[in-house]
Amino acid sequence: MNSTTAKQLDPDQINVILATDCGSTTTKAILIEKINGEYRQTFRGEAPTTVEEPAADVTVGVVNAVTEVGELAGRKLIDDNGEIIRPAQGDTGCDIYISTSSAGGGLQMMVAGVVREMSAASAKRAALGAGAIVMDMICSNDKRLPHEQIQRIRELRPDMILLAGGTDGGTLKHVVELAELIAPAKPQPRFGGSYKMPIIYAGNQEAAKLVEEAFDDDVKLMTVANVRPVLEMENLAPARDAIHDLFLEHVMAHAPGYNKLISWADAPIMPTPGAVGNILQTIAEQQNINALGVDIGGATTDVFSVFDGTFNRTVSANLGMSYSISNVCASATLPMILRWVHLDMDPRELRNHIKNKMIRPTTIPQTREALVFEQAVAREALRLAYIQHKEFATTLKGVQQQRTVGDTFSQNSSGASIVDNMKLNLLVASGGVLSHAPSMNQTAGMMIDAFEPEGMTVLAKDSIFMMPHLGVLAQVHPRAALEVFERDCLIYLGTCIAPRGLYRAGKSCFRYHIRSHSLKESGEMLCGEMKLFPLDEDEQATVTVEPGRGYDFGAGSGKRKEFQARGGKVGLILDARGRPLVVPTSEKDHLTELNSWIEELQLYPEPALTEV
Repeated sequence: MNSTTAKQLDPDQINVILATDCGSTTTKAILIEKINGEYRQTFRGEAPTTVEEPAADVTVGVVNAVTEVGELAGRKLIDDNGEIIRPAQGDTGCDIYISTSSAGGGLQMMVAGVVREMSAASAKRAALGAGAIVMDMICSNDKRLPHEQIQRIRELRPDMILLAGGTDGGTLKHVVELAELIAPAKPQPRFGGSYKMPIIYAGNQEAAKLVEEAFDDDVKLMTVANVRPVLEMENLAPARDAIHDLFLEHVMAHAPGYNKLISWADAPIMPTPGAVGNILQTIAEQQNINALGVDIGGATTDVFSVFDGTFNRTVSANLGMSYSISNVCASATLPMILRWVHLDMDPRELRNHIKNKMIRPTTIPQTREALVFEQAVAREALRLAYIQHKEFATTLKGVQQQRTVGDTFSQNSSGASIVDNMKLNLLVASGGVLSHAPSMNQTAGMMIDAFEPEGMTVLAKDSIFMMPHLGVLAQVHPRAALEVFERDCLIYLGTCIAPRGLYRAGKSCFRYHIRSHSLKESGEMLCGEMKLFPLDEDEQATVTVEPGRGYDFGAGSGKRKEFQARGGKVGLILDARGRPLVVPTSEKDHLTELNSWIEELQLYPEPALTEV
């Protein structure tokens, strides 16, 4: 059964869905079944990924993971020939099979554009949105000499190149010069010389013929609609679709065993990050909310956001919790990490811990000190990744904007970040250090400290890293994907309510009134305080806040605001530490406040905090 047939299937006839995600180290499989008219995730299995020797066939790992799911479910999913059984009949087989993949290092791309801040930035957004890691960006104005750029193109072995530049009907010269720079460099694809390097041209359409003439038969050139047809607009979808098509046709087809996997799947295989972005976009659209998702891994941290319908994704390639932990410590600096540590720690031991984590990336903290330190590093990795994301997720640069009299006194808003914490409705966490923290309070604490949400923000985490599976399922069966996302994928931690406004020691920040079935509380929050109130998952509370002058919950400075807060595994958190978050300069005052936050949020219970 091919992908076109899958889309023609009556969604109501799809009762058993099998999905896999082939990661770089682990292949994860989940089973989704229709139970009493609702789709639920029922069983999960995993096995080592087998792209590399000795197996050198990705389907071996897939069959192993699916076999485990089948055994747990009491359902035979693999036949005697090692193939997935379809369609489902009784307790045998599944109706559709779908997959995502980041095995073999995922999708690695190089982008090229005429102006770094304009066409090249648009090309980079298209590549990142498709789930790629962008290895480098070549531009006419990137300060490298032509021979240095050619040398760089030769050194890199990307899976494909995206070339953009010029608005439609604009000047031809610059983008053609860029093509003439890439062509003689003879870029080589990552998976050897058995196929041609794919190049996607998404620039000035009038220059397409000249760009084509610049390349010879050593490359496979595909022309799609311009990513920046006019200065005021981006059109990223055609380039993203072309990246997905070439990812399947070229990159995946040359990785061991993928041809067989592609023939099994009922929908195109997507790069894992592209699928995660896809489900976040679907949720934001369906619920009409602004959402932010983060996936922190061993080597990289991915941040996804949807604000006012605009999707952005960034990859912070050197901010991770194992392979890149040294880089996090160097970028953030040790004092910034230690501001989250309430225990007395030996700097030498910390340095050893960092190096051990790099050479043994799969180890988990064995002591309380190690856990506190790793979670402190995670806060800084997330904070830095979010800063990078905000710098990238901007309004279009190079666009003249009409101004009112009021704008005359403000900074130029062209190129301003579209990420606004006050507008953020849902913050979703995934990745080992967040998903597998010993307590959910710790996950919530790390998210609030790193992202500094403002106004009212719902906090959630991906229960078993199911978002990639659901992202590709959303292409085939949106209803099933949404039902499973809401009921089984997300674990709601609760709600954070915090005002924007600077920390002023000892001053009153806001008054609050909380009303729910089980909770009736009123009080005052002083600057620097945090409070946690129990609020169950199926419970909502009406929270009224009355901020002091200089503090804003979204209605304006000093103006009263009412929220409907949803509960969760952690509860309702009121945060009066100020935004941006500043810790007291005095070490003694800081430790006192840090301990009060840890105690209030019950982050590290027993043994008692006697170390400070």
